[in-house]
Amino acid sequence: MLVRSTSNVAWLTAFDDVFDDEAAHGLLVTGSAAVLHTDSRYESAARSAAARAEGVSVSVERTSHGAFAVRSVAPAAASASLFKRTKPAALAIEDSMTLAEFRALRSEVAKQKAPLKLKETSQAVLRLRAVKSRSEVARMRAAQAITDAAFAHIVGFMRPGMTEREVQRELEDFMLRQGAQGLAFSSIVAAGAHAASPHAIAGDTRLESGMCVVLDFGARAFGYCSDMTRTVFLGDPAPRLRSAYQTIRQANEAVEAALRPGVTGKAMHELAESVLESGGFGGAMGHGLGHGVGIDVHELPNLSPRNPDALVAGNVVTVEPGIYQEGEFGMRLEDFGVVTDEGFEVFTASPHDPVVL
Repeated sequence: MLVRSTSNVAWLTAFDDVFDDEAAHGLLVTGSAAVLHTDSRYESAARSAAARAEGVSVSVERTSHGAFAVRSVAPAAASASLFKRTKPAALAIEDSMTLAEFRALRSEVAKQKAPLKLKETSQAVLRLRAVKSRSEVARMRAAQAITDAAFAHIVGFMRPGMTEREVQRELEDFMLRQGAQGLAFSSIVAAGAHAASPHAIAGDTRLESGMCVVLDFGARAFGYCSDMTRTVFLGDPAPRLRSAYQTIRQANEAVEAALRPGVTGKAMHELAESVLESGGFGGAMGHGLGHGVGIDVHELPNLSPRNPDALVAGNVVTVEPGIYQEGEFGMRLEDFGVVTDEGFEVFTASPHDPVVL
């Protein structure tokens, strides 16, 4: 298999401090070896990481990842042809590969004398990544500790008159000052009616008394992400805001109490929707209840109507019910944690009690 997703390569090799955001690597995995094909910019870090690990070698041969993979498996293809096996040798690829790269790879295959079949896979490595090890859980706990500290800091920093962007900048700078390797994603700070957009981009909207402010943010530590959302009130919330917050809190806590191996992502989403409806906010969420977290902030599995699969111990997921009222307000309450044999262990330490500034 030729693996090209950088996050998948990072997970399969378990190399720390080698990969950045550039898609500059290919990992060729065969029945007997794993070879990281990279370039000279990453050679020193990759070879150092390989020397501390087992089972992965490094090549910086100056050719494309596809050409490297095809030439590497060509002897196996020739052997299969020589012994007239019923099936030709196969090279598995990820269906996330770009069309241009796929065409180049297919051209390399066509140059080979022995038959070689390209076999598409879908989320093969992602499904493996969905079950976390104890080491991965420890890394996410470390990332969440920074994130919880950032929330405690930002509620002491925020005040009416500031812009969303000012709060965002302080929030992100604090996480970096606290030792985060980077951000899990660009932080969301959305005030008042702007928060009715779940993925609002922080701008020049000013915080005013009577608003609620959605803060959705996460740190990256030891290569892994955290993700949390809290809603902060500027002044005593109006009855409708108070009712909405109580409803999302009930939805969050009902799901976290119900999560365990065997329940489905679909059932957990529907449980949250039923609580929202009982509170008078049916149909006001609009997005899936949660998602997996790991090397990437969005991984498998999902808590959504589109996931009928049962959760298993080791799945790390968010629980983030929200209510969005166009032109009025938006709010969300998000924790993340790991499914265990006994239930759901939450990483997020920040409490659910409403924060009123």
